[in-house]
Amino acid sequence: MTEINSVTTLTQDGDVAIVTLNSPPVNALSANVRDGLYEGFKQAIASDAKAIVLICEGRTFIAGADITEFGGAMKGASLPDVQGMMENSPKPVVAAIHGTALGGGLEVALCAHYRVAVPSARLGLPEVNLGLLPGAGGTQRLPRIAGVEKALEMMTSGRHAPAKEALEMGLVDELVEEGKLKDGAVAFARKLVAEGRPLVKVRDNNAKLEAAKGKPEIFADFRKANARKFRGFLAPEYNIQCVEAAVNSASFDEGLAVERKLFMELMMGSQSAAQRYYFFAERQAQKIPDVPDDTATRPIRKVGVLGAGTMGGGIAMNFANVGIPVTIVELKQDALDRGLSTIRKNYERSRGAKPEQTEQRMSLLTGSLDRADLADCDLIIEAVFERMDIKKEVFASLDKIAKPGAILATNTSYLNVDEIASATSRPEDVIGLHFFSPANVMKLLEVIRGEKTAKDVIATSMKLAKQIGKIAVLAGVCPGFIGNRMLSQRQREAQKLVMEGAMPWDIDRVLYDFGFPMGPFAMSDLAGLDIGWVKENSKGETIRDVLCEMDRRGQKTGAGYYDYDENRNAKPSPVTEKIINDFIVKSGRNPRKVSDEEILERCVYPMINEGLKILEEGKAIRPSDIDVVWVNGYGWPVYRGGPMFYGDQVGADKVLAKMKEFQGAMGDDFKPAATLEKLVADGKKIADFGR
Repeated sequence: MTEINSVTTLTQDGDVAIVTLNSPPVNALSANVRDGLYEGFKQAIASDAKAIVLICEGRTFIAGADITEFGGAMKGASLPDVQGMMENSPKPVVAAIHGTALGGGLEVALCAHYRVAVPSARLGLPEVNLGLLPGAGGTQRLPRIAGVEKALEMMTSGRHAPAKEALEMGLVDELVEEGKLKDGAVAFARKLVAEGRPLVKVRDNNAKLEAAKGKPEIFADFRKANARKFRGFLAPEYNIQCVEAAVNSASFDEGLAVERKLFMELMMGSQSAAQRYYFFAERQAQKIPDVPDDTATRPIRKVGVLGAGTMGGGIAMNFANVGIPVTIVELKQDALDRGLSTIRKNYERSRGAKPEQTEQRMSLLTGSLDRADLADCDLIIEAVFERMDIKKEVFASLDKIAKPGAILATNTSYLNVDEIASATSRPEDVIGLHFFSPANVMKLLEVIRGEKTAKDVIATSMKLAKQIGKIAVLAGVCPGFIGNRMLSQRQREAQKLVMEGAMPWDIDRVLYDFGFPMGPFAMSDLAGLDIGWVKENSKGETIRDVLCEMDRRGQKTGAGYYDYDENRNAKPSPVTEKIINDFIVKSGRNPRKVSDEEILERCVYPMINEGLKILEEGKAIRPSDIDVVWVNGYGWPVYRGGPMFYGDQVGADKVLAKMKEFQGAMGDDFKPAATLEKLVADGKKIADFGR
């Protein structure tokens, strides 16, 4: 065995040289790895071996680039150097794939003459999820091997293709038995030599590109079909342009030049910076400074849910999905039956739902009208009406019923978790688990740490969130926690802007163009304007009151802030416009023209300011946690990183100056956070908070 460097070795099995890479945890393409591969292949080519196998130790093949190197100066051998050494080898090179071959890892494998994989392997080019495109020939080689349509789909979704599908599309040449990858790859390499098989360079294989030449409709149709999904994102469009270049360029190298140019544009742009930042932010949110990773957790084998409404049913589904039995308790049989029926319908409507899977999950759900049936649950989550007296009554009764060590969780979105915990004799077992609606779909889980919540309860909640496919962020107790507390700032300004002359559709358009799925007024129409509205108490004091009194209650009645056609398509409403103008006149003001710039600044800057207050009060651990909440719970566009990241992109000094300007003109709703003042005075960024 020859040790090439600390991560690469070269061995020989008869007439086959084996280059082995071992750079835990995922064999990412760092400078050390590239150097090892380059030198390993150089020596293998110079040896008396007749074929070369590239294989990786550990749990995976090369899982991609080393993201931490992005934006820095290149050290050591470049990735194209390594690829050229492999592709131009006079001896057949076989890539042996297990785990995942992703991004740069797949781009390396595509420079081998052949590829073998175990059936559990997955292959893909997921750079689009970091706001990038495959920058080492992936956009040019994948369409040559898999065809244009398949390459477009894989590159713009970032999807990982399973080995069996990769075999069908020609991305892999042979599947070998699990656990016998090295033997299978060596045997395959020997067969190549024995049969005198050609050295296949993917870059020279133009047959599948020829099939797409002169067919621009392939790209036009693909763009049209995905327009909604790609809205606002640059990377999917740039990936498409690279595949177009592969089809239309005179040579591989010409297509490669287009790829390089567009890759650098994305790499240097704000969208990829935001998406790369978010990639790390999401992982960082799992780390809680005073709750070490090795904190013991409590076993959760059975869960209880109080309330079978939309929220309770959605919460229950999360646990049934991962095989954890759930007891759902309701007050009345008809409410329980309705809740269980809704869950069943949700399962039956799920994409790719199989009847046996629905039955298996439903079998894990037990309905009851008796809270005493929660006595054997390890975790009980209440999803009852959002009123403190009701919450406290529920927790006082659970305190008597629940077994010792059971975690008692509230799904409150706003109320004081410490006050709820005070209704029990075990506040250390009480925590907030704020699921977002619909709870079976939305990724975010705000985990609310009470003053007395035990560390193992926090650790268990964070671990459990991951198990049920949620992204958890820890927050402290304050009204609205992280997300709703900041949202209230935006909602207040949106309502004020309407009373100054901006129409609801103007505000919604600005926020939609910024990247949100919808603006606040469209969202209100979707949810129903009558949520929390009581007809008997309504005196026409607000715009919403008047709309509801006219039975304009949102999409469900065909009119709310907007008018809706039979397909629920919205259009600005002259009725709403008149109601608003009447309110403005009654207030003694004159409506004014409000610019798009002011709408955006007034809706977003107070949120950034509130985020800094949340940080200075210790209710969020780090600015990036706030961004994870907003991306996953409120539709903040990931290509803008989150409100705190966006604040740094605008510049904390500019945000402060604008807040002061608004404060002078409109009062203390815009009073800058002390932390914002200090960061600017110290010449620091929002991201520097707490460092």
